[in-house]
Amino acid sequence: MLSYFFNRIGYGVLVLFLVTIIVSSIVYLSPVDPTRLTFGQRMDEQTVELKRKQLGLDLPLHLQVIKYLADVSPVLICRKDNWSEEYEGSYITIGSLALGIKKPHLRSSYQSGRSVIDIILEAFPNTLYLSLVAIGLAIVLGILLGIIAALNKGTWIDNSVLFVSTLGYSVPSYVTAIVLGVVFGYYMRDITGLNIQGSLYELNDLGDDIVVWKNLILPAIALGIRPIAIVTQLMRSSMLEVMDEKFVLAARAKGLSRIGVIKSHILRNALNPVITALSGWFAALLAGAFFVEFIFNFKGLGFITVNALLNYDIPVVLGALLFTSSLFIVINIAVDMLYGLLDPRIKLTD
Repeated sequence: MLSYFFNRIGYGVLVLFLVTIIVSSIVYLSPVDPTRLTFGQRMDEQTVELKRKQLGLDLPLHLQVIKYLADVSPVLICRKDNWSEEYEGSYITIGSLALGIKKPHLRSSYQSGRSVIDIILEAFPNTLYLSLVAIGLAIVLGILLGIIAALNKGTWIDNSVLFVSTLGYSVPSYVTAIVLGVVFGYYMRDITGLNIQGSLYELNDLGDDIVVWKNLILPAIALGIRPIAIVTQLMRSSMLEVMDEKFVLAARAKGLSRIGVIKSHILRNALNPVITALSGWFAALLAGAFFVEFIFNFKGLGFITVNALLNYDIPVVLGALLFTSSLFIVINIAVDMLYGLLDPRIKLTD
C-alpha cells in the first residue's frame, strides 16, 4: 500500500506540472494587457511598459512559463543571482548555482498587491463551510432517498424519487441558484428571513466582522441538489445490484432480519460507487462553485477566481487553479486509500 501511495503522489506531481504549463501558457497568450487594466486606459505608454517589464510580461512565452514554474516549485536549481528575495526558504551554493527548498511562491495580485496565498487562504474557509453543508445534504438525503427507492422498486415511491432526482441533476446549479435567490431571498424574504446575496462574514453597523450563518442556506441548497440527485440514483442502482448477490440471499436464508441484512451486508458493499461520486463532488465544491458563489455574492474561492478572470489578474487566476488542482489530487488519493479500508475485496497494488 505504501508503494501505491507514493506512486499516486508521483502522478499527482506530474499532473500539477502539466496543469501549470498548459494553463499558464493559455493565460499568458491572451491578448489582454493586465498592466493596462491595472493603470487604466489613460496611463502613458512609458509607465505601462515599465510595469510590464517589472512583472516579466515583456518576456517571451516560454520564459514567462519557466519563471512561473520556478516560483511555484518547492525545489529549485537556478543561478545564485536568480534566487529571489521573495522566496521563503534556504539554499546551498554549488559554484554559481543555488540548490534550495522553499515555499511555493504564488506571487502577488496585480490589482490589490496582496499575496495570492493570503487571498486564497482568506477565501477558502468560506468555500469549505459551504461545501461541507452541501455535501452533508447529499450524504444524508441522497443515501436515504436511494435506500427508500431501492426497497420500493417499481412502486410510485420509486418512480417519484427517480423523477425528482433526474430533474435535480438536469437543472444547472446556477439556474437553481437564481431561482432560489429570487423566490426565497427576494419574494419570500419576509417569511424566510434569508438574503438574496451575502457572504459568511459581513460587517455590522459598527464595522466589525460577524458570522451570518443563514447566508449558507441558499447557496448550500443550490450546490447540493445535483450531488443529492447523483447519490440517490447511484445508491439505488448499487443497492439493487448488491441485493441480488448470492451472499445476500444466503444471509436471508440463515434467518437474518431484513434490517440486519441491509445494515450488515448490503449497505457496506453498495457504498463504493457512492463514495466515488461524493469524493468527486466534494472536490468540485471545494474547488469553488464559481457561478453559485458569484450569484449569491458569497466570497469564497470561486468568487475570487471569477473576479480575477474579469480583471485579468493573472497571479490570482493561476494560484486559484493550482490550489484547486491540488485539492482534486489530494482528495482522490485519500478516497483510493479509503477504498481498501471499506472493501476488503479491493487490493491496492502498483
